[in-house]
Amino acid sequence: MYKTFRPGGIHPSENKLTTGSKIRELPVPGQVSIPLNQHIGASPKVLVEKGEMVKVGQLIAQGEGFISANVHSSVSGKVLKVDAVLDISGYKRKAITIKVEGDEWGEEIDRSTELVSEISLERHEIVKKINESGIVGMGGATFPSHVKLMLPRGKKAEYL
Repeated sequence: MYKTFRPGGIHPSENKLTTGSKIRELPVPGQVSIPLNQHIGASPKVLVEKGEMVKVGQLIAQGEGFISANVHSSVSGKVLKVDAVLDISGYKRKAITIKVEGDEWGEEIDRSTELVSEISLERHEIVKKINESGIVGMGGATFPSHVKLMLPRGKKAEYL
Protein backbone atom coordinates (compact mmCIF):
# COMPACT_ATOMS: atom_id res chain seq x y z
CA MET A 1 0.00 0.00 0.00
CA TYR A 2 1.29 3.46 -0.92
CA LYS A 3 0.89 6.42 1.34
CA THR A 4 0.20 9.72 -0.40
CA PHE A 5 -0.01 13.27 0.83
CA ARG A 6 -2.82 15.71 0.27
CA PRO A 7 -2.21 18.18 -2.59
CA GLY A 8 0.49 20.67 -1.72
CA GLY A 9 3.06 18.30 -0.24
CA ILE A 10 4.66 18.53 3.19
CA HIS A 11 5.68 21.84 4.75
CA PRO A 12 7.70 21.13 7.94
CA SER A 13 7.54 24.02 10.39
CA GLU A 14 11.28 23.74 11.15
CA ASN A 15 12.00 24.96 7.61
CA LYS A 16 10.08 28.18 8.10
CA LEU A 17 12.95 30.13 9.69
CA THR A 18 11.79 33.53 8.40
CA THR A 19 8.04 33.11 8.81
CA GLY A 20 7.83 35.78 11.54
CA SER A 21 10.30 38.17 9.89
CA LYS A 22 9.33 41.40 8.20
CA ILE A 23 10.36 42.08 4.62
CA ARG A 24 13.31 44.45 4.57
CA GLU A 25 14.93 46.37 1.76
CA LEU A 26 18.67 45.70 1.83
CA PRO A 27 21.31 48.12 0.57
CA VAL A 28 23.03 47.37 -2.72
CA PRO A 29 26.41 45.74 -1.96
CA GLY A 30 29.66 47.31 -3.17
CA GLN A 31 30.57 44.20 -5.14
CA VAL A 32 28.70 41.17 -6.47
CA SER A 33 29.74 37.85 -7.97
CA ILE A 34 27.14 36.58 -10.41
CA PRO A 35 27.42 32.81 -10.88
CA LEU A 36 27.32 31.58 -14.47
CA ASN A 37 25.60 28.29 -13.75
CA GLN A 38 22.27 29.58 -12.53
CA HIS A 39 20.57 26.72 -14.35
CA ILE A 40 20.92 23.04 -15.11
CA GLY A 41 22.68 22.44 -18.39
CA ALA A 42 25.64 23.76 -20.37
CA SER A 43 27.58 26.74 -19.03
CA PRO A 44 26.81 29.98 -20.87
CA LYS A 45 29.41 31.82 -22.96
CA VAL A 46 30.79 34.89 -21.16
CA LEU A 47 30.15 38.10 -23.14
CA VAL A 48 32.00 40.62 -20.93
CA GLU A 49 35.61 41.05 -19.87
CA LYS A 50 37.60 42.63 -17.07
CA GLY A 51 37.36 46.43 -17.06
CA GLU A 52 34.11 46.57 -19.04
CA MET A 53 31.20 48.65 -17.73
CA VAL A 54 27.84 46.88 -17.49
CA LYS A 55 24.29 48.02 -16.80
CA VAL A 56 21.41 46.44 -14.89
CA GLY A 57 19.70 43.92 -17.14
CA GLN A 58 22.59 43.62 -19.58
CA LEU A 59 23.22 40.17 -21.02
CA ILE A 60 26.60 39.14 -19.59
CA ALA A 61 26.62 35.43 -20.49
CA GLN A 62 24.71 33.71 -23.28
CA GLY A 63 23.31 30.22 -23.07
CA GLU A 64 24.53 28.33 -26.11
CA GLY A 65 23.35 24.79 -25.44
CA PHE A 66 19.79 23.55 -25.86
CA ILE A 67 19.51 23.18 -22.09
CA SER A 68 21.23 26.41 -21.09
CA ALA A 69 20.08 29.87 -20.01
CA ASN A 70 21.18 33.46 -20.44
CA VAL A 71 22.58 35.37 -17.44
CA HIS A 72 22.00 39.11 -16.98
CA SER A 73 23.63 41.62 -14.67
CA SER A 74 21.61 42.60 -11.61
CA VAL A 75 23.78 45.69 -10.99
CA SER A 76 25.61 48.37 -12.92
CA GLY A 77 29.34 48.83 -12.60
CA LYS A 78 32.77 47.63 -13.65
CA VAL A 79 33.67 43.98 -14.30
CA LEU A 80 36.53 43.16 -11.92
CA LYS A 81 37.10 39.56 -12.99
CA VAL A 82 35.68 36.48 -14.64
CA ASP A 83 36.97 33.65 -12.50
CA ALA A 84 36.02 30.90 -10.08
CA VAL A 85 34.69 32.09 -6.72
CA LEU A 86 33.40 30.20 -3.68
CA ASP A 87 29.66 29.70 -3.86
CA ILE A 88 27.22 29.04 -1.04
CA SER A 89 28.02 25.30 -1.16
CA GLY A 90 31.72 25.97 -0.56
CA TYR A 91 32.78 24.92 -4.06
CA LYS A 92 34.52 27.20 -6.52
CA ARG A 93 32.31 28.04 -9.49
CA LYS A 94 32.88 30.36 -12.44
CA ALA A 95 31.33 33.79 -11.88
CA ILE A 96 31.47 37.38 -13.09
CA THR A 97 32.51 39.76 -10.29
CA ILE A 98 31.31 43.36 -10.65
CA LYS A 99 32.20 46.45 -8.60
CA VAL A 100 28.88 48.24 -8.21
CA GLU A 101 28.95 51.80 -9.56
CA GLY A 102 25.84 53.89 -10.08
CA ASP A 103 22.40 52.67 -11.09
CA GLU A 104 22.46 52.50 -14.88
CA TRP A 105 19.77 50.38 -16.55
CA GLY A 106 19.80 48.86 -20.04
CA GLU A 107 17.56 50.65 -22.51
CA GLU A 108 15.71 47.39 -23.24
CA ILE A 109 14.49 47.11 -19.64
CA ASP A 110 10.85 48.15 -19.21
CA ARG A 111 10.72 50.02 -15.91
CA SER A 112 7.11 51.18 -16.23
CA THR A 113 4.70 50.43 -13.42
CA GLU A 114 1.75 49.56 -15.68
CA LEU A 115 0.58 45.96 -15.64
CA VAL A 116 0.19 44.39 -19.08
CA SER A 117 -3.07 42.45 -19.00
CA GLU A 118 -3.30 41.36 -22.63
CA ILE A 119 -0.55 39.75 -24.67
CA SER A 120 -0.64 39.89 -28.44
CA LEU A 121 2.38 37.67 -29.04
CA GLU A 122 2.32 34.30 -30.76
CA ARG A 123 3.37 31.21 -28.78
CA HIS A 124 6.82 31.02 -30.41
CA GLU A 125 7.40 34.73 -29.63
CA ILE A 126 6.59 34.17 -25.94
CA VAL A 127 8.96 31.18 -25.77
CA LYS A 128 11.67 33.26 -27.49
CA LYS A 129 11.28 36.10 -24.93
CA ILE A 130 11.44 33.61 -22.05
CA ASN A 131 14.62 32.14 -23.56
CA GLU A 132 16.19 35.58 -24.06
CA SER A 133 15.30 36.54 -20.48
CA GLY A 134 17.09 33.54 -18.96
CA ILE A 135 14.04 32.41 -17.00
CA VAL A 136 14.49 29.07 -15.22
CA GLY A 137 12.30 26.93 -12.98
CA MET A 138 12.36 27.21 -9.21
CA GLY A 139 11.88 23.53 -8.43
CA GLY A 140 15.49 22.95 -7.42
CA ALA A 141 17.03 21.87 -10.73
CA THR A 142 16.60 25.35 -12.28
CA PHE A 143 15.60 23.81 -15.60
CA PRO A 144 15.44 26.45 -18.39
CA SER A 145 11.75 27.41 -18.83
CA HIS A 146 11.91 27.83 -22.61
CA VAL A 147 12.74 24.12 -22.93
CA LYS A 148 9.72 23.18 -20.82
CA LEU A 149 7.51 25.19 -23.17
CA MET A 150 8.72 23.52 -26.37
CA LEU A 151 5.75 21.18 -26.65
CA PRO A 152 5.61 18.28 -29.09
CA ARG A 153 3.73 18.92 -32.33
CA GLY A 154 0.00 18.54 -31.79
CA LYS A 155 0.18 19.22 -28.04
CA LYS A 156 -1.13 22.37 -26.37
CA ALA A 157 -0.46 24.06 -23.02
CA GLU A 158 -3.64 25.11 -21.26
CA TYR A 159 -2.00 27.45 -18.75
CA LEU A 160 1.26 29.34 -18.40
